[in-house]
Amino acid sequence: MANANRDTDSLFQAILDRCPIGIAVIDYNGLYLTVNPAYCAIYGYTQQQMRGNSFKMIFPPADQQSILERHQRFLEFGGDLRGEWPVRKSDGTSLTVLSESVRFSPLGGKADRLVYVLDITDRKQAQEQMKIAAAVYESSHEAIVVTDADNKIISINPAFTTLTGYQFDEVKGCNPGEFKSGRHSSFFYSEMWRVLNETGLWIGEIWDHHKNGNDFLKALTITLIKDVKGNVIKHVGMFSDITLRKEHEEQIWRQANYDATTDLPNRHLFQQKLEQVARSIKRTERVMALMLIDIDNFKAVNDSMGHRAGDILLASLARRLFNALPEDGTLARIGGDEFAVIITCTNQPCKCENVAKNLLESLSNPFNIEDESVFVSASIGISIYPTDSENLEELFKNADQAMYSVKNSGRNGFSYYSPALHNAALVRMRTTNDLRVALREGQFEVYYQPIATLATGKIAKAEALVRWHHPTRGLVSPDEFIPLAEESGLIVPLGNWVACQAIDQLARWQQTYDANFKMSINLSPVQLRSQDFVDMTWVKELKRHGLLGNSVIVEITEGLLLNAENRVNENLHLLHQAGIQIAIDDFGTGYSSLAYLRKFNIDYLKIDRSFVADLDGVGYELCLAIIAMAHSLGVLVIAEGVETIQQSQTLARIGCDHIQGYLLSRPLPADDISRFLSGCSDVLVN
Repeated sequence: MANANRDTDSLFQAILDRCPIGIAVIDYNGLYLTVNPAYCAIYGYTQQQMRGNSFKMIFPPADQQSILERHQRFLEFGGDLRGEWPVRKSDGTSLTVLSESVRFSPLGGKADRLVYVLDITDRKQAQEQMKIAAAVYESSHEAIVVTDADNKIISINPAFTTLTGYQFDEVKGCNPGEFKSGRHSSFFYSEMWRVLNETGLWIGEIWDHHKNGNDFLKALTITLIKDVKGNVIKHVGMFSDITLRKEHEEQIWRQANYDATTDLPNRHLFQQKLEQVARSIKRTERVMALMLIDIDNFKAVNDSMGHRAGDILLASLARRLFNALPEDGTLARIGGDEFAVIITCTNQPCKCENVAKNLLESLSNPFNIEDESVFVSASIGISIYPTDSENLEELFKNADQAMYSVKNSGRNGFSYYSPALHNAALVRMRTTNDLRVALREGQFEVYYQPIATLATGKIAKAEALVRWHHPTRGLVSPDEFIPLAEESGLIVPLGNWVACQAIDQLARWQQTYDANFKMSINLSPVQLRSQDFVDMTWVKELKRHGLLGNSVIVEITEGLLLNAENRVNENLHLLHQAGIQIAIDDFGTGYSSLAYLRKFNIDYLKIDRSFVADLDGVGYELCLAIIAMAHSLGVLVIAEGVETIQQSQTLARIGCDHIQGYLLSRPLPADDISRFLSGCSDVLVN
C-alpha cells in the first residue's frame, strides 16, 4: 500500500512538473507543500525556495494577513476563492495573476488547497491601454475618423461630430473625399495619397466642407494601419479645426508686414521684396530701380490739421501712388511720410523717368481732407541696381542722397543718384561732424551788422550773426553750415550760445554807446519747435545783465508762422509776454499774410534784399505796399541789403523806418563794431 501511495505521489508530481500552468499545493497553515516549475517561473523563485514557506511571500506585506485568513476560511468552509490578484516577484516586480483554488486532500487527511495560476500582467496592461485609448478616443478634442481598406468610414469620435457637424449615421460608409471643399487641385490629393502610400504617414493642412455649408481649415494627420503581411487594413485620420488660428496668424503676419494707415507693405516686407528682386536681377540682363519718395511739407498738414487728417492724407496719396505704378511695380510705406518703389526694366532711364513723372503727376491735383483742399508734392530719389551699387544698403543711401538733392533744388521733382551726390553727402556728413567739434572747441564767433533809424540816421540796433572759423577751411559760410546745424539739431545749443554772446555784448554797448540800443537775434524754427521757453537759457541772461526784454528782437521766418504748432505758438506768446520783440525776416518771399501779423503781435517786418535791389523796378511798388500795410498794423519796417545812398533816400521817402546793409557796414566782429559806433555820427546815412 505504501508503495502504491509513493507511485501515486510520483505520478502526481510528474504531472505537475510538466504542466504549463502554474500549480501549487498549499496546506491549511498556508505553507507550500509543492510547486511546479511553471509556478516558480511566474514568481521568480526556485522550488526549494518556495516549498515549506508561506504562500504569503508572493503578496505585498499589507495584504498578507487578510489573504491568509481568506485561505483558511476557504479550507474550512469552502466557497469561492478565484480572481485576479496583485502579487510580487522575488525581485519586487509587481504582477497581476489570475488564480483559482480547489480543496485538495490526496491522502484523505486535512484539506489542502490546490492553486492554478496564470500570469495576466501583459493582458491587464493591454486592457488598461485599451481603456486609456478608448477614453482618449472619446474625450479627445481632436477629431478622429477611421476608414477601412477601401477608405470607407467605419468609426468616428465625438470630436468629429463637434468639428464637422456630422453624426456617425450620416457618414458611416462614406469616403472622406465626399467632404472636399473644392479649394484644392486634383494634384494636391494625388500627392497626398502618394506620400501616404509610400511612407505610411501624411501630415498637412487641408480645407474641408462643414455640414453647415462653410469651409474650414484643418490640420490633418493620416496614418496607415497594416496587417502582418503588410496589407492596408485601416486608415486613421486625426484633425483639428485651425481656421481661427490661421486667421489670427495671418492677422499677426499682416500687422508685422503691412502699414496700418495705408495698407501698403512696410519697411520689413519691402526689404524682403527688394532682396528677392535683386536675386532675380542677377540671373537676367535687367536692372532694378529703387525710388525713395518723400512728401514735401507733409508736417505742415499734421501741424495745422492734426494727425487724423494727416493719416487720411497718407492713405489717399498712397492710393494715388499705387495706381500710378506699372503692374510690376512695388510700393511700400517705409516710415512717416516716406515711400519706396521698386521698378524692374531693361532700358533703365526711360521707364524710370516715365514712372517718376507719373508719380509726381498723380499728386498734382488737390486732396479733399475734412472739407479742405490740400496740395502736396513729392521729392523722388532714384538709384539703379546693380549699376549704382550691388549692396542694397548702399542702394538705399544712394536713393536717399538723390532725394535730398531734389529737396535742396526746390522739391516736387526727381533726381538720379550720381557720384557727385555721394561726394556732397560725404561733405555734409564731415561738416556736421566738424560742427560738433567746433561747438566743443569754441570755433564760432559772433559778428554784428548795424541797423540805422532812417528818421535820425542813428545806429539804433545790430543783428547778431554767427561765423565759423574752421581750422583748415577758414571762414565757413553760414549758408553752408546753418542748414546742417538745423538738420542735426546742433542749432539748438549753437543758437543759445550765439544769443548769450549777443546779450553779453548788448549790455556793454548799452553802457558805452546808447542805453536804448537793441540787439536782433535769429531764432531757427528748430529752436522754437524742439525746446520750451524755460529751456531758452539766453532769456535768463537778460535778467542777469539787468536788461529789459524789449532790448532784444528775435528774427523768425514767415514759414514758421504759417506752419506754427502748439509749442511754437506758446513760445512766441511767452517771448512777447517777456517784452521781447518779434521781427519777420525776408518778408514778402513767403506766404505773407495779415492774419498772422495780428495773431502773433509782430513788431518788425524786414523787407527782403531782393526787393531793395529792384527799387528802380517792381521792387519799388512791393516795398511801398509792404510799408503801408505794416504801418497800418502798427508794425515797423527794416529794409535789408541797402548798399547805396539812393536806395536809402528812396526808402526814407516811402516811409521805411530802418535800414541794414553794406551802406552802413558789413557784418564785423564786436571790437570793430564798437570802434564803428564810437566814431559814427547821427547823420551817417543822410
